[in-house]
Amino acid sequence: MCDGMKKTTAQPHGFIRGAMILTIGVLAVKLMGAVFKIPLTWIIQEDGMGYFTTAYSFYSPVYSLAAAGFPVAISRMVSLHTAEKRYGDVRQVHRVSIPVFLCTGTLGMAAMLAGAWWYTAAVGNPGAIYCMLALAPAVLFSCLSSVYRGYYEGLRNMAPTAISEILEALCRLVLGLSAAWGILDWGLKEYRAHGTVLGNAVDSLAEARAYLLPLSAAGAIVGVTIGAMVSFLFLLLRHRLRGDGISPAMLSRAPKPASGKKTALELIKTALPIGVGAVAVNIAGLVDATFLQARIRHILTVDAGGLLRLYEGMIPSYNLENPETIPNFLFGCYANAHTLFMLIPAVTQAFGVSALPNVTAAWSDGNPKKLRRSIENVIRVTSVFSLPAGIGMAALSEPIVGLLYGDRPSAPIVAGVLPIMAIGAVFASISTPLQSMLQAAGRADIPVKLLAGGLVLKTALGYWLTGMTQWNIAGAAIGTLTCYLLMMLGSFIALCRVTGVRPGLGKVFLRPLMAACLCGVSARGIQMFLEPLCPDPRLSALAAIGAAAMVYALSLLGTGAVTGQEIFSLPGVQKIAKILEKRHGIE
Repeated sequence: MCDGMKKTTAQPHGFIRGAMILTIGVLAVKLMGAVFKIPLTWIIQEDGMGYFTTAYSFYSPVYSLAAAGFPVAISRMVSLHTAEKRYGDVRQVHRVSIPVFLCTGTLGMAAMLAGAWWYTAAVGNPGAIYCMLALAPAVLFSCLSSVYRGYYEGLRNMAPTAISEILEALCRLVLGLSAAWGILDWGLKEYRAHGTVLGNAVDSLAEARAYLLPLSAAGAIVGVTIGAMVSFLFLLLRHRLRGDGISPAMLSRAPKPASGKKTALELIKTALPIGVGAVAVNIAGLVDATFLQARIRHILTVDAGGLLRLYEGMIPSYNLENPETIPNFLFGCYANAHTLFMLIPAVTQAFGVSALPNVTAAWSDGNPKKLRRSIENVIRVTSVFSLPAGIGMAALSEPIVGLLYGDRPSAPIVAGVLPIMAIGAVFASISTPLQSMLQAAGRADIPVKLLAGGLVLKTALGYWLTGMTQWNIAGAAIGTLTCYLLMMLGSFIALCRVTGVRPGLGKVFLRPLMAACLCGVSARGIQMFLEPLCPDPRLSALAAIGAAAMVYALSLLGTGAVTGQEIFSLPGVQKIAKILEKRHGIE
Protein backbone atom coordinates (compact mmCIF):
# COMPACT_ATOMS: atom_id res chain seq x y z
CA MET A 1 0.00 0.00 0.00
CA CYS A 2 2.52 2.53 -1.10
CA ASP A 3 1.70 6.12 -1.90
CA GLY A 4 2.05 5.48 -5.61
CA MET A 5 2.60 7.98 -8.36
CA LYS A 6 0.36 10.98 -7.91
CA LYS A 7 -1.18 11.73 -11.29
CA THR A 8 -3.75 14.37 -10.53
CA THR A 9 -4.01 17.54 -8.58
CA ALA A 10 -7.29 17.59 -6.70
CA GLN A 11 -8.82 20.91 -5.81
CA PRO A 12 -9.72 21.15 -2.14
CA HIS A 13 -13.37 21.63 -1.32
CA GLY A 14 -14.57 24.53 0.86
CA PHE A 15 -16.92 23.87 3.76
CA ILE A 16 -20.22 24.40 1.90
CA ARG A 17 -19.09 22.45 -1.15
CA GLY A 18 -17.43 19.72 0.90
CA ALA A 19 -20.45 19.44 3.18
CA MET A 20 -22.76 19.23 0.18
CA ILE A 21 -20.67 16.48 -1.44
CA LEU A 22 -20.63 14.47 1.77
CA THR A 23 -24.29 15.23 2.44
CA ILE A 24 -25.32 14.05 -1.03
CA GLY A 25 -23.21 10.94 -0.45
CA VAL A 26 -24.66 10.37 3.01
CA LEU A 27 -28.22 10.93 1.75
CA ALA A 28 -27.62 8.34 -0.96
CA VAL A 29 -26.11 5.98 1.63
CA LYS A 30 -28.97 6.52 4.08
CA LEU A 31 -31.56 6.14 1.34
CA MET A 32 -29.99 2.80 0.42
CA GLY A 33 -29.73 2.02 4.15
CA ALA A 34 -33.43 2.67 4.55
CA VAL A 35 -34.17 0.61 1.45
CA PHE A 36 -32.03 -2.09 3.10
CA LYS A 37 -33.32 -2.01 6.66
CA ILE A 38 -37.00 -1.41 5.98
CA PRO A 39 -37.46 -4.37 3.59
CA LEU A 40 -35.14 -6.33 5.90
CA THR A 41 -37.62 -5.70 8.72
CA TRP A 42 -40.37 -7.08 6.51
CA ILE A 43 -38.25 -10.18 5.82
CA ILE A 44 -36.86 -10.97 9.28
CA GLN A 45 -39.42 -8.97 11.33
CA GLU A 46 -38.78 -7.57 14.80
CA ASP A 47 -37.26 -10.76 16.15
CA GLY A 48 -34.67 -10.88 13.37
CA MET A 49 -33.92 -7.17 13.80
CA GLY A 50 -33.29 -7.92 17.48
CA TYR A 51 -30.55 -10.40 16.50
CA PHE A 52 -29.20 -8.01 13.85
CA THR A 53 -29.04 -5.01 16.18
CA THR A 54 -27.61 -6.98 19.10
CA ALA A 55 -24.61 -7.86 16.91
CA TYR A 56 -24.24 -4.28 15.71
CA SER A 57 -24.39 -2.97 19.28
CA PHE A 58 -21.33 -5.06 20.13
CA TYR A 59 -19.58 -4.31 16.82
CA SER A 60 -19.80 -0.51 17.11
CA PRO A 61 -17.70 -0.05 20.29
CA VAL A 62 -15.24 -2.73 19.14
CA TYR A 63 -14.75 -0.91 15.84
CA SER A 64 -14.50 2.44 17.64
CA LEU A 65 -11.89 1.00 19.98
CA ALA A 66 -9.95 -0.46 17.03
CA ALA A 67 -10.10 2.80 15.07
CA ALA A 68 -9.52 4.75 18.33
CA GLY A 69 -10.19 8.15 16.79
CA PHE A 70 -7.48 7.72 14.15
CA PRO A 71 -9.65 8.82 11.17
CA VAL A 72 -10.33 12.20 12.79
CA ALA A 73 -6.72 12.45 13.94
CA ILE A 74 -5.48 11.70 10.41
CA SER A 75 -7.85 14.32 8.98
CA ARG A 76 -6.74 16.93 11.50
CA MET A 77 -3.00 16.29 11.07
CA VAL A 78 -3.24 16.19 7.26
CA SER A 79 -5.29 19.39 7.26
CA LEU A 80 -2.77 21.16 9.50
CA HIS A 81 0.26 20.00 7.48
CA THR A 82 -1.47 20.97 4.23
CA ALA A 83 -2.19 24.47 5.54
CA GLU A 84 1.50 24.77 6.41
CA LYS A 85 2.53 23.29 3.00
CA ARG A 86 4.37 20.42 4.73
CA TYR A 87 3.45 17.90 2.06
CA GLY A 88 6.15 15.43 3.09
CA ASP A 89 4.52 15.23 6.52
CA VAL A 90 1.14 14.69 4.83
CA ARG A 91 2.52 11.61 3.09
CA GLN A 92 4.23 10.49 6.28
CA VAL A 93 0.90 10.50 8.12
CA HIS A 94 -0.51 8.17 5.48
CA ARG A 95 2.46 5.80 5.56
CA VAL A 96 2.41 5.54 9.36
CA SER A 97 -1.35 5.06 9.66
CA ILE A 98 -1.58 1.94 7.48
CA PRO A 99 0.32 -0.52 9.75
CA VAL A 100 -1.40 1.00 12.80
CA PHE A 101 -4.86 0.32 11.37
CA LEU A 102 -3.89 -3.11 10.10
CA CYS A 103 -2.87 -4.07 13.62
CA THR A 104 -5.83 -2.54 15.46
CA GLY A 105 -8.31 -3.85 12.87
CA THR A 106 -6.99 -7.39 13.23
CA LEU A 107 -7.19 -7.16 17.02
CA GLY A 108 -10.73 -5.79 16.77
CA MET A 109 -11.80 -8.66 14.53
CA ALA A 110 -10.29 -11.14 16.99
CA ALA A 111 -12.10 -9.45 19.90
CA MET A 112 -15.39 -9.67 18.02
CA LEU A 113 -14.91 -13.39 17.36
CA ALA A 114 -13.75 -14.15 20.90
CA GLY A 115 -16.50 -12.11 22.57
CA ALA A 116 -19.40 -13.40 20.48
CA TRP A 117 -20.36 -16.38 22.66
CA TRP A 118 -19.81 -14.52 25.91
CA TYR A 119 -21.89 -11.50 24.93
CA THR A 120 -24.87 -13.36 23.46
CA ALA A 121 -25.02 -15.44 26.64
CA ALA A 122 -24.73 -12.33 28.83
CA VAL A 123 -27.70 -10.58 27.20
CA GLY A 124 -29.70 -13.80 26.97
CA ASN A 125 -29.92 -13.66 23.17
CA PRO A 126 -28.10 -16.76 21.82
CA GLY A 127 -29.72 -16.39 18.39
CA ALA A 128 -27.49 -13.36 17.71
CA ILE A 129 -24.29 -15.47 17.62
CA TYR A 130 -24.42 -16.04 13.84
CA CYS A 131 -24.76 -12.30 13.18
CA MET A 132 -21.78 -11.53 15.39
CA LEU A 133 -19.53 -14.08 13.69
CA ALA A 134 -20.53 -12.82 10.23
CA LEU A 135 -19.86 -9.21 11.22
CA ALA A 136 -16.38 -9.72 12.71
CA PRO A 137 -14.34 -9.30 9.47
CA ALA A 138 -16.04 -5.95 8.86
CA VAL A 139 -13.99 -4.49 11.74
CA LEU A 140 -10.75 -5.02 9.79
CA PHE A 141 -12.05 -3.74 6.46
CA SER A 142 -13.71 -0.69 8.05
CA CYS A 143 -10.49 0.20 9.87
CA LEU A 144 -8.48 0.05 6.64
CA SER A 145 -11.09 2.16 4.83
CA SER A 146 -10.81 4.76 7.61
CA VAL A 147 -7.15 5.38 6.72
CA TYR A 148 -8.04 6.64 3.27
CA ARG A 149 -11.24 8.42 4.28
CA GLY A 150 -9.48 10.42 7.00
CA TYR A 151 -6.58 11.15 4.64
CA TYR A 152 -8.71 12.51 1.79
CA GLU A 153 -11.00 14.42 4.17
CA GLY A 154 -7.92 16.15 5.60
CA LEU A 155 -7.00 17.14 2.03
CA ARG A 156 -10.55 18.55 1.70
CA ASN A 157 -11.40 16.03 -0.99
CA MET A 158 -14.69 14.56 0.18
CA ALA A 159 -15.52 12.62 -3.00
CA PRO A 160 -13.57 9.39 -2.17
CA THR A 161 -15.38 9.08 1.16
CA ALA A 162 -18.78 9.67 -0.45
CA ILE A 163 -18.18 7.20 -3.31
CA SER A 164 -16.78 4.49 -1.03
CA GLU A 165 -19.74 4.81 1.32
CA ILE A 166 -22.18 4.56 -1.59
CA LEU A 167 -20.46 1.40 -2.86
CA GLU A 168 -20.56 -0.07 0.64
CA ALA A 169 -24.25 0.69 1.01
CA LEU A 170 -25.04 -0.70 -2.45
CA CYS A 171 -23.35 -4.03 -1.66
CA ARG A 172 -25.14 -4.16 1.67
CA LEU A 173 -28.46 -3.49 -0.03
CA VAL A 174 -28.18 -5.97 -2.89
CA LEU A 175 -26.22 -8.79 -1.26
CA GLY A 176 -27.63 -8.43 2.25
CA LEU A 177 -31.28 -8.44 1.25
CA SER A 178 -30.72 -11.24 -1.26
CA ALA A 179 -29.00 -13.43 1.34
CA ALA A 180 -31.61 -12.74 4.04
CA TRP A 181 -34.52 -13.49 1.73
CA GLY A 182 -32.78 -16.47 0.10
CA ILE A 183 -32.00 -18.21 3.40
CA LEU A 184 -35.52 -17.73 4.72
CA ASP A 185 -37.15 -18.81 1.46
CA TRP A 186 -34.92 -21.90 1.19
CA GLY A 187 -35.67 -22.95 4.77
CA LEU A 188 -39.42 -22.45 4.44
CA LYS A 189 -39.47 -24.51 1.23
CA GLU A 190 -37.90 -27.37 3.18
CA TYR A 191 -40.52 -26.98 5.91
CA ARG A 192 -43.43 -27.04 3.44
CA ALA A 193 -41.99 -30.08 1.69
CA HIS A 194 -40.84 -32.16 4.66
CA GLY A 195 -41.97 -30.45 7.88
CA THR A 196 -38.34 -29.90 8.86
CA VAL A 197 -35.82 -27.03 8.95
CA LEU A 198 -32.18 -28.02 8.43
CA GLY A 199 -33.26 -31.58 9.12
CA ASN A 200 -34.95 -30.76 12.44
CA ALA A 201 -38.66 -31.40 12.84
CA VAL A 202 -40.79 -28.31 13.64
CA ASP A 203 -44.47 -28.12 14.55
CA SER A 204 -45.64 -24.94 12.81
CA LEU A 205 -44.80 -22.28 10.25
CA ALA A 206 -44.17 -19.75 13.06
CA GLU A 207 -41.69 -22.14 14.68
CA ALA A 208 -39.97 -22.71 11.32
CA ARG A 209 -39.59 -18.97 10.82
CA ALA A 210 -38.26 -18.55 14.37
CA TYR A 211 -35.70 -21.29 13.68
CA LEU A 212 -34.54 -19.59 10.47
CA LEU A 213 -34.53 -15.93 11.56
CA PRO A 214 -31.07 -15.99 13.25
CA LEU A 215 -29.57 -17.42 10.05
CA SER A 216 -31.50 -15.03 7.82
CA ALA A 217 -30.32 -12.05 9.88
CA ALA A 218 -26.76 -13.36 9.60
CA GLY A 219 -27.18 -13.50 5.82
CA ALA A 220 -27.99 -9.79 5.87
CA ILE A 221 -24.83 -9.22 7.94
CA VAL A 222 -22.74 -11.03 5.31
CA GLY A 223 -23.82 -8.32 2.86
CA VAL A 224 -22.61 -5.70 5.35
CA THR A 225 -19.18 -7.36 5.64
CA ILE A 226 -18.75 -7.72 1.88
CA GLY A 227 -19.73 -4.05 1.49
CA ALA A 228 -16.98 -3.02 3.93
CA MET A 229 -14.46 -5.07 1.92
CA VAL A 230 -15.54 -3.52 -1.41
CA SER A 231 -15.31 -0.03 0.08
CA PHE A 232 -11.73 -0.62 1.18
CA LEU A 233 -10.70 -2.10 -2.18
CA PHE A 234 -12.14 0.93 -4.01
CA LEU A 235 -10.22 3.38 -1.81
CA LEU A 236 -7.02 1.38 -2.16
CA LEU A 237 -7.26 1.21 -5.96
CA ARG A 238 -8.25 4.86 -6.25
CA HIS A 239 -5.23 5.92 -4.24
CA ARG A 240 -2.89 3.79 -6.31
CA LEU A 241 -4.31 4.92 -9.65
CA ARG A 242 -5.16 8.59 -9.02
CA GLY A 243 -3.07 9.55 -6.03
CA ASP A 244 -3.75 12.36 -3.58
CA GLY A 245 -3.15 15.50 -5.67
CA ILE A 246 0.28 16.27 -4.18
CA SER A 247 2.69 16.83 -7.08
CA PRO A 248 6.47 16.18 -7.10
CA ALA A 249 7.03 19.94 -7.31
CA MET A 250 4.99 20.49 -4.15
CA LEU A 251 7.00 17.81 -2.38
CA SER A 252 10.35 19.27 -3.51
CA ARG A 253 9.47 22.69 -2.06
CA ALA A 254 8.18 21.24 1.22
CA PRO A 255 10.35 20.99 4.35
CA LYS A 256 11.80 17.64 5.34
CA PRO A 257 9.12 15.53 7.04
CA ALA A 258 9.26 14.38 10.64
CA SER A 259 10.39 10.84 11.32
CA GLY A 260 7.93 7.99 11.18
CA LYS A 261 8.29 7.43 14.93
CA LYS A 262 7.54 11.07 15.75
CA THR A 263 4.56 11.11 13.38
CA ALA A 264 3.20 7.90 14.91
CA LEU A 265 3.48 9.29 18.44
CA GLU A 266 1.72 12.50 17.39
CA LEU A 267 -1.01 10.48 15.67
CA ILE A 268 -1.59 8.38 18.78
CA LYS A 269 -1.52 11.45 21.04
CA THR A 270 -4.11 13.19 18.85
CA ALA A 271 -6.27 10.09 18.40
CA LEU A 272 -6.57 8.78 21.95
CA PRO A 273 -8.91 11.42 23.41
CA ILE A 274 -11.01 11.37 20.24
CA GLY A 275 -11.10 7.57 20.36
CA VAL A 276 -12.26 7.53 23.95
CA GLY A 277 -15.14 9.77 22.96
CA ALA A 278 -16.04 7.60 19.97
CA VAL A 279 -16.01 4.49 22.15
CA ALA A 280 -18.21 6.23 24.70
CA VAL A 281 -20.80 7.09 22.05
CA ASN A 282 -20.95 3.53 20.77
CA ILE A 283 -21.01 2.05 24.24
CA ALA A 284 -24.32 3.89 24.57
CA GLY A 285 -25.75 1.51 21.96
CA LEU A 286 -24.23 -1.43 23.79
CA VAL A 287 -25.88 -0.20 26.99
CA ASP A 288 -29.26 -0.14 25.24
CA ALA A 289 -28.80 -3.62 23.80
CA THR A 290 -27.70 -5.07 27.14
CA PHE A 291 -29.79 -3.27 29.74
CA LEU A 292 -32.97 -2.93 27.71
CA GLN A 293 -33.36 -6.65 27.12
CA ALA A 294 -32.34 -7.48 30.70
CA ARG A 295 -34.75 -4.92 32.19
CA ILE A 296 -37.66 -6.12 30.06
CA ARG A 297 -36.86 -9.62 31.24
CA HIS A 298 -37.08 -8.20 34.79
CA ILE A 299 -40.51 -6.66 34.07
CA LEU A 300 -41.74 -10.01 32.74
CA THR A 301 -40.72 -11.52 36.08
CA VAL A 302 -42.40 -8.94 38.34
CA ASP A 303 -45.25 -7.50 36.22
CA ALA A 304 -45.78 -9.58 33.09
CA GLY A 305 -49.50 -8.84 33.09
CA GLY A 306 -48.96 -5.08 33.09
CA LEU A 307 -46.53 -5.22 30.17
CA LEU A 308 -48.78 -7.50 28.13
CA ARG A 309 -51.79 -5.24 28.75
CA LEU A 310 -49.74 -2.23 27.65
CA TYR A 311 -48.97 -3.94 24.33
CA GLU A 312 -52.20 -5.88 23.96
CA GLY A 313 -52.72 -6.87 20.33
CA MET A 314 -49.23 -5.66 19.32
CA ILE A 315 -47.09 -8.70 20.19
CA PRO A 316 -47.33 -11.72 17.83
CA SER A 317 -48.84 -14.93 19.17
CA TYR A 318 -45.58 -16.88 18.78
CA ASN A 319 -43.81 -14.47 21.15
CA LEU A 320 -46.71 -14.63 23.62
CA GLU A 321 -46.48 -18.42 23.57
CA ASN A 322 -42.69 -18.18 24.08
CA PRO A 323 -42.26 -15.30 26.59
CA GLU A 324 -38.46 -15.66 26.58
CA THR A 325 -38.49 -14.13 23.07
CA ILE A 326 -40.40 -10.97 24.08
CA PRO A 327 -37.31 -8.96 25.21
CA ASN A 328 -35.65 -9.56 21.82
CA PHE A 329 -38.92 -8.67 20.03
CA LEU A 330 -39.32 -5.36 21.91
CA PHE A 331 -35.64 -4.60 21.36
CA GLY A 332 -36.30 -5.13 17.64
CA CYS A 333 -39.11 -2.54 17.85
CA TYR A 334 -36.72 -0.11 19.54
CA ALA A 335 -34.13 -0.87 16.85
CA ASN A 336 -36.64 0.11 14.13
CA ALA A 337 -37.20 3.49 15.83
CA HIS A 338 -33.44 3.88 16.30
CA THR A 339 -32.91 3.31 12.56
CA LEU A 340 -35.04 6.37 11.83
CA PHE A 341 -33.33 8.31 14.64
CA MET A 342 -29.90 7.70 13.09
CA LEU A 343 -30.89 9.12 9.71
CA ILE A 344 -30.61 12.70 10.99
CA PRO A 345 -27.26 12.76 12.87
CA ALA A 346 -25.69 10.52 10.21
CA VAL A 347 -26.22 13.28 7.63
CA THR A 348 -25.01 16.09 9.88
CA GLN A 349 -21.90 14.06 10.64
CA ALA A 350 -20.88 15.05 7.11
CA PHE A 351 -20.97 18.70 8.19
CA GLY A 352 -18.60 17.93 11.05
CA VAL A 353 -16.21 16.03 8.78
CA SER A 354 -16.21 18.83 6.21
CA ALA A 355 -15.88 21.51 8.89
CA LEU A 356 -12.80 20.00 10.51
CA PRO A 357 -10.19 21.06 7.89
CA ASN A 358 -11.72 24.54 7.50
CA VAL A 359 -11.93 25.26 11.23
CA THR A 360 -8.45 23.78 11.74
CA ALA A 361 -7.04 26.12 9.07
CA ALA A 362 -8.84 29.16 10.52
CA TRP A 363 -7.67 28.29 14.03
CA SER A 364 -4.05 27.78 12.97
CA ASP A 365 -4.09 31.05 10.98
CA GLY A 366 -5.30 32.95 14.04
CA ASN A 367 -7.96 34.70 11.95
CA PRO A 368 -10.91 35.47 14.28
CA LYS A 369 -13.26 36.65 11.51
CA LYS A 370 -12.62 33.55 9.42
CA LEU A 371 -13.02 31.35 12.50
CA ARG A 372 -16.31 32.98 13.47
CA ARG A 373 -17.63 32.64 9.93
CA SER A 374 -16.62 28.97 9.79
CA ILE A 375 -18.25 28.16 13.14
CA GLU A 376 -21.47 30.01 12.33
CA ASN A 377 -21.74 28.31 8.94
CA VAL A 378 -21.40 24.87 10.49
CA ILE A 379 -23.99 25.47 13.23
CA ARG A 380 -26.45 27.13 10.87
CA VAL A 381 -26.24 24.49 8.13
CA THR A 382 -26.63 21.76 10.76
CA SER A 383 -29.64 23.51 12.30
CA VAL A 384 -31.23 24.11 8.89
CA PHE A 385 -31.17 20.38 8.20
CA SER A 386 -31.68 18.75 11.60
CA LEU A 387 -34.45 20.90 13.08
CA PRO A 388 -37.14 20.28 10.43
CA ALA A 389 -36.14 16.63 10.13
CA GLY A 390 -36.49 16.02 13.87
CA ILE A 391 -39.60 18.14 14.44
CA GLY A 392 -41.27 16.76 11.31
CA MET A 393 -40.49 13.17 12.32
CA ALA A 394 -41.97 13.79 15.78
CA ALA A 395 -45.10 15.40 14.32
CA LEU A 396 -45.68 12.60 11.81
CA SER A 397 -44.39 9.63 13.81
CA GLU A 398 -47.43 7.40 13.25
CA PRO A 399 -47.82 8.10 9.50
CA ILE A 400 -44.05 7.71 8.94
CA VAL A 401 -43.96 4.36 10.73
CA GLY A 402 -47.03 3.23 8.79
CA LEU A 403 -45.48 4.42 5.54
CA LEU A 404 -42.20 2.58 6.12
CA TYR A 405 -43.15 -0.49 8.16
CA GLY A 406 -46.78 -0.98 7.13
CA ASP A 407 -49.79 -1.59 9.36
CA ARG A 408 -48.18 -4.52 11.18
CA PRO A 409 -49.42 -4.97 14.80
CA SER A 410 -46.11 -3.75 16.24
CA ALA A 411 -46.21 -0.39 14.38
CA PRO A 412 -47.78 1.49 17.34
CA ILE A 413 -44.88 0.37 19.57
CA VAL A 414 -42.36 1.93 17.17
CA ALA A 415 -44.50 5.05 16.69
CA GLY A 416 -44.76 5.55 20.44
CA VAL A 417 -40.97 5.69 20.85
CA LEU A 418 -40.18 7.68 17.70
CA PRO A 419 -41.19 11.24 18.84
CA ILE A 420 -38.76 11.03 21.78
CA MET A 421 -36.02 9.69 19.52
CA ALA A 422 -36.71 12.35 16.88
CA ILE A 423 -36.16 15.25 19.30
CA GLY A 424 -33.07 13.51 20.64
CA ALA A 425 -31.82 13.25 17.05
CA VAL A 426 -31.84 17.06 16.78
CA PHE A 427 -29.57 17.36 19.83
CA ALA A 428 -27.32 14.57 18.55
CA SER A 429 -27.12 16.21 15.12
CA ILE A 430 -26.03 19.59 16.43
CA SER A 431 -23.61 18.18 19.02
CA THR A 432 -21.64 16.18 16.41
CA PRO A 433 -20.17 19.11 14.42
CA LEU A 434 -19.70 21.10 17.63
CA GLN A 435 -17.45 18.33 18.92
CA SER A 436 -15.57 18.22 15.60
CA MET A 437 -14.87 21.95 15.89
CA LEU A 438 -13.59 21.51 19.45
CA GLN A 439 -11.25 18.83 18.12
CA ALA A 440 -10.15 21.19 15.34
CA ALA A 441 -9.36 23.83 17.98
CA GLY A 442 -7.11 21.35 19.78
CA ARG A 443 -9.47 20.50 22.66
CA ALA A 444 -10.38 16.90 21.89
CA ASP A 445 -10.49 16.26 25.65
CA ILE A 446 -13.67 18.32 26.12
CA PRO A 447 -15.94 16.12 23.96
CA VAL A 448 -14.57 13.09 25.82
CA LYS A 449 -15.53 14.58 29.20
CA LEU A 450 -18.97 15.58 27.96
CA LEU A 451 -19.53 12.16 26.41
CA ALA A 452 -18.51 10.46 29.64
CA GLY A 453 -20.96 12.59 31.62
CA GLY A 454 -23.72 12.04 29.07
CA LEU A 455 -23.11 8.30 29.03
CA VAL A 456 -23.31 8.05 32.82
CA LEU A 457 -26.56 10.03 32.77
CA LYS A 458 -27.99 7.95 29.92
CA THR A 459 -27.06 4.67 31.62
CA ALA A 460 -28.50 5.64 35.00
CA LEU A 461 -31.69 7.19 33.62
CA GLY A 462 -32.20 4.46 31.03
CA TYR A 463 -31.64 1.64 33.51
CA TRP A 464 -34.13 3.17 35.94
CA LEU A 465 -36.85 3.92 33.40
CA THR A 466 -36.59 0.76 31.29
CA GLY A 467 -37.30 -1.28 34.42
CA MET A 468 -40.68 0.47 34.82
CA THR A 469 -43.62 -1.22 33.11
CA GLN A 470 -45.13 2.02 31.83
CA TRP A 471 -41.87 3.17 30.22
CA ASN A 472 -39.87 0.03 29.23
CA ILE A 473 -38.28 0.74 25.79
CA ALA A 474 -39.35 4.41 25.92
CA GLY A 475 -37.05 4.74 28.95
CA ALA A 476 -34.03 4.05 26.72
CA ALA A 477 -35.24 6.76 24.32
CA ILE A 478 -35.56 9.29 27.16
CA GLY A 479 -32.05 8.43 28.32
CA THR A 480 -30.73 9.00 24.79
CA LEU A 481 -32.50 12.37 24.47
CA THR A 482 -31.16 13.59 27.82
CA CYS A 483 -27.63 12.44 27.01
CA TYR A 484 -27.46 14.34 23.72
CA LEU A 485 -29.08 17.45 25.19
CA LEU A 486 -26.30 17.61 27.78
CA MET A 487 -23.66 17.04 25.11
CA MET A 488 -25.06 19.72 22.80
CA LEU A 489 -25.28 22.43 25.47
CA GLY A 490 -21.91 21.54 26.98
CA SER A 491 -20.18 21.47 23.56
CA PHE A 492 -21.62 24.83 22.56
CA ILE A 493 -20.58 26.54 25.78
CA ALA A 494 -17.11 24.99 25.62
CA LEU A 495 -16.64 26.00 21.98
CA CYS A 496 -17.49 29.60 22.80
CA ARG A 497 -14.98 29.64 25.67
CA VAL A 498 -12.17 27.90 23.77
CA THR A 499 -12.40 29.95 20.57
CA GLY A 500 -13.65 33.22 22.01
CA VAL A 501 -16.37 33.21 19.33
CA ARG A 502 -19.95 34.04 20.29
CA PRO A 503 -22.11 32.86 17.38
CA GLY A 504 -25.21 34.90 16.64
CA LEU A 505 -27.94 32.58 17.92
CA GLY A 506 -30.69 34.38 16.03
CA LYS A 507 -29.29 33.58 12.59
CA VAL A 508 -27.68 30.21 13.27
CA PHE A 509 -30.40 28.65 15.43
CA LEU A 510 -33.54 30.67 16.19
CA ARG A 511 -34.46 31.45 12.58
CA PRO A 512 -34.12 27.83 11.46
CA LEU A 513 -36.10 26.81 14.57
CA MET A 514 -38.98 29.15 13.64
CA ALA A 515 -39.02 27.76 10.11
CA ALA A 516 -38.86 24.18 11.42
CA CYS A 517 -41.79 24.75 13.81
CA LEU A 518 -43.86 26.07 10.89
CA CYS A 519 -42.82 22.96 8.97
CA GLY A 520 -43.89 20.64 11.81
CA VAL A 521 -47.25 22.37 12.38
CA SER A 522 -48.05 22.40 8.67
CA ALA A 523 -47.03 18.74 8.29
CA ARG A 524 -49.33 17.63 11.09
CA GLY A 525 -52.18 19.87 10.00
CA ILE A 526 -52.04 18.80 6.35
CA GLN A 527 -51.80 15.14 7.29
CA MET A 528 -54.84 15.37 9.60
CA PHE A 529 -56.80 17.22 6.90
CA LEU A 530 -55.94 14.74 4.13
CA GLU A 531 -56.21 11.50 6.13
CA PRO A 532 -60.02 11.17 5.97
CA LEU A 533 -59.98 12.17 2.29
CA CYS A 534 -57.34 9.66 1.13
CA PRO A 535 -58.20 5.96 0.87
CA ASP A 536 -54.55 5.09 1.55
CA PRO A 537 -52.99 6.78 4.65
CA ARG A 538 -49.57 6.47 3.03
CA LEU A 539 -50.64 8.94 0.33
CA SER A 540 -51.70 11.51 2.93
CA ALA A 541 -48.37 11.05 4.73
CA LEU A 542 -46.38 11.59 1.53
CA ALA A 543 -48.45 14.62 0.59
CA ALA A 544 -48.00 16.11 4.08
CA ILE A 545 -44.22 15.60 3.94
CA GLY A 546 -43.98 17.19 0.48
CA ALA A 547 -46.15 20.17 1.41
CA ALA A 548 -44.28 20.70 4.69
CA ALA A 549 -40.97 20.70 2.81
CA MET A 550 -42.25 23.50 0.57
CA VAL A 551 -43.46 25.45 3.59
CA TYR A 552 -40.07 25.03 5.21
CA ALA A 553 -38.17 26.17 2.12
CA LEU A 554 -40.27 29.33 1.91
CA SER A 555 -39.94 29.88 5.67
CA LEU A 556 -36.13 29.69 5.45
CA LEU A 557 -36.07 32.44 2.85
CA GLY A 558 -38.74 34.44 4.68
CA THR A 559 -36.92 34.38 8.02
CA GLY A 560 -33.52 35.05 6.43
CA ALA A 561 -32.08 31.77 7.70
CA VAL A 562 -30.80 31.12 4.16
CA THR A 563 -30.01 33.78 1.55
CA GLY A 564 -30.13 33.64 -2.22
CA GLN A 565 -26.37 34.23 -2.36
CA GLU A 566 -25.77 31.09 -0.30
CA ILE A 567 -28.04 29.05 -2.55
CA PHE A 568 -26.02 30.13 -5.56
CA SER A 569 -22.80 29.05 -3.83
CA LEU A 570 -23.89 25.41 -3.73
CA PRO A 571 -22.21 22.92 -6.09
CA GLY A 572 -23.82 22.83 -9.51
CA VAL A 573 -26.11 25.81 -8.96
CA GLN A 574 -23.66 28.24 -10.55
CA LYS A 575 -23.38 26.03 -13.62
CA ILE A 576 -27.16 25.93 -13.95
CA ALA A 577 -27.27 29.70 -13.53
CA LYS A 578 -24.71 30.20 -16.32
CA ILE A 579 -26.70 27.98 -18.67
CA LEU A 580 -29.87 29.92 -17.93
CA GLU A 581 -28.03 33.21 -18.33
CA LYS A 582 -26.76 32.18 -21.77
CA ARG A 583 -30.29 31.33 -22.76
CA HIS A 584 -31.58 34.58 -21.26
CA GLY A 585 -33.36 32.64 -18.59
CA ILE A 586 -32.02 35.00 -15.93
CA GLU A 587 -30.47 38.44 -15.91
